[in-house]
Amino acid sequence: MKILLVDMTHGGTILAKEFAKKQDCEVFAWDIYHTLNSQEQTSILDHEIELVDDTFLEENLKLGYNEDLMVVAPVHCNLPYDVPESVTLKILSHHQAVHYLMKNRITVPIIEVTGVKGKTNSVAMLKEVFRDENPLILSSLGIEILEQGKRKLLQKDISITPASIITAWELAESEYNVGMCIFEISLGGTGLADVGVLTNIAEDYFIANDNCLASQAKSQIFRSQIITCENEVYHRYYKHLPLPGHTVNTFSLEEKCNVTAKMIEYGLQTTNFEVEVSDLKTREENYINTSFKVSCFAPAEYHLENALSVICASLSMGIPKEIIIQGLVNFRGLPGRTSFKSLQDSRIIEEINPGINVAAITKAVSMIKHFENPVLILGGEYGVTCEEINEKSLLNFLDQLDVNIPLILAGDLGKSIHNCIIRDSIYQSHIRDAVDLSLQIGGKNILLIYRSRFSDINNR
Repeated sequence: MKILLVDMTHGGTILAKEFAKKQDCEVFAWDIYHTLNSQEQTSILDHEIELVDDTFLEENLKLGYNEDLMVVAPVHCNLPYDVPESVTLKILSHHQAVHYLMKNRITVPIIEVTGVKGKTNSVAMLKEVFRDENPLILSSLGIEILEQGKRKLLQKDISITPASIITAWELAESEYNVGMCIFEISLGGTGLADVGVLTNIAEDYFIANDNCLASQAKSQIFRSQIITCENEVYHRYYKHLPLPGHTVNTFSLEEKCNVTAKMIEYGLQTTNFEVEVSDLKTREENYINTSFKVSCFAPAEYHLENALSVICASLSMGIPKEIIIQGLVNFRGLPGRTSFKSLQDSRIIEEINPGINVAAITKAVSMIKHFENPVLILGGEYGVTCEEINEKSLLNFLDQLDVNIPLILAGDLGKSIHNCIIRDSIYQSHIRDAVDLSLQIGGKNILLIYRSRFSDINNR
């Protein structure tokens, strides 16, 4: 079979090399975005993969090839050709290709996590719940394994494209006793998961040259055997999707569903609440009806939603509530992603995330508006994720923000906002200067929201 691998940027190189290992596959690589350097091109050719251009698919469509050609392209790639009605062309997403390549290789339980926001935090909480299971973890923070509770970083700075699952497994399978896998995946799931988690659709944005919405791409998570999904999101976007024999367990802060929270007492360090579980179906096909109290790091509503997603997923995997409770107690947040620092008798609340959007900013600001002498620092960089921020919507929110909350803008994003905003604001080119200024004007509770690709918070 001929395999045309489209897009070498988002894991296509990994997939092409995996397909090339199969004896029955003749692999062609189309670098549609022209991102391969000469060394990468040589590496592909060394695997007997032929590099082709945009004429390859066009010529094959004209020739009428059908069963002999399979196109593998990421879900966000809009192929520039219409397939003639006379041609039955098989097209797999990169997610589906990973399932095809790995379905018989990974034999341990798998949780996959996708969503617009909260993926990395949810994975970090799941890591604490499954700490004793020797989990292999892929997230935007890297690939790591917990062996007998001790963390070993296998690779830093890796994307969460589906092909990174292959990298993670190959790094771990021969040297470590992997007990289960927790994978953070962008734009949906591969279908490998025992439990697939959809954290939220905080904002629905266009992909594939505005031909597809993120919510459509993320529907791939519904290939999982069990899906845990925020209740309102499930009923708005996906109620028609579950396959026969697949289970959906829902969670919500407001609506009665499989997992809900009540009696919530928010705190910056610890939030206490009671979990109510109703008719939740586990992978062993048992039903759970129970309630229990939880204390965890969840200073705002959206953090608590992440915690509920983890509780729902863990129960779906059949994990006892006592282990879930202890795992959530152990989670104290991620550096930069809602973490706290003390500086000169002031508290800095850091929300540093490459993909932070307006919905997340709105919810984060709600944390500080009632605190003593709040200050908002906002800024960041462009090009850190495929999803850029909606500046018009952000301006509307900031212009309506309480004038008693000083606004300091920083970085390229901050400069753009500063040039257009109506309300008073101060611009500082560097984040350090913005923090210093917030202290000078008497800020006691400083919320630092910054879009950044940097993983080392100490360098900021």
